[in-house]
Amino acid sequence: MAKEWILNSVMNRFQLNFARNVGKTSESIRRCSPRSVDEWREYYYSNVRTPDHLDELGKKLYVKITEVIPAEVEAITEDDCITYMHEMVINRTFNGYMTEIQTIYGQLEAELGVKICPAPDEWDRLYNIDFYINVSDKYIGLQIKPVADTSHISRIYQERGQQAQTHASFTERFGGNMFYIFSIKDGNKRRTQNTAVIPEIRAEIARLSS
Repeated sequence: MAKEWILNSVMNRFQLNFARNVGKTSESIRRCSPRSVDEWREYYYSNVRTPDHLDELGKKLYVKITEVIPAEVEAITEDDCITYMHEMVINRTFNGYMTEIQTIYGQLEAELGVKICPAPDEWDRLYNIDFYINVSDKYIGLQIKPVADTSHISRIYQERGQQAQTHASFTERFGGNMFYIFSIKDGNKRRTQNTAVIPEIRAEIARLSS
């Protein structure tokens, strides 16, 4: 297991399994449509890369593992390790937190002034919801739908009709309604496209609170 982890990590790091080295394997195997691994092997060696080419990549991998990686490991100090642990736990956790706040559900939390929680896997499977809001021991369901542009929204509304029964079951069990949030890209961030849903959610929070 450790050997495979090392081989895989170094192969990925030096991109030896990238398309420029091994070809477009996903496309090639679909083009081949093999019924056995032997059929795929023959197709690959004849049409994508030769056995000698893979041998050369294997030799490169060996050099990286036996020569490059040990030299880099020797250059690492105890202070490097201590600094890295602090960087991961403090700085990168904070950066991840700030990125999370800038996501759709983080924006909704700020807009609504309530805590929004990720739905348990069971709720996702049974009721098709991504997040929920707890209001007076009742729950509002949220499903976030990333869309490339507004042309995708009509198709999502079709899905909404197909999921109506699961959402009705959620409301029956937990008391709150389910809302769709359309997430659309805006520069490097995402924003809520159907902003009219926000006052609807706010009204549902008020209803459940009364």
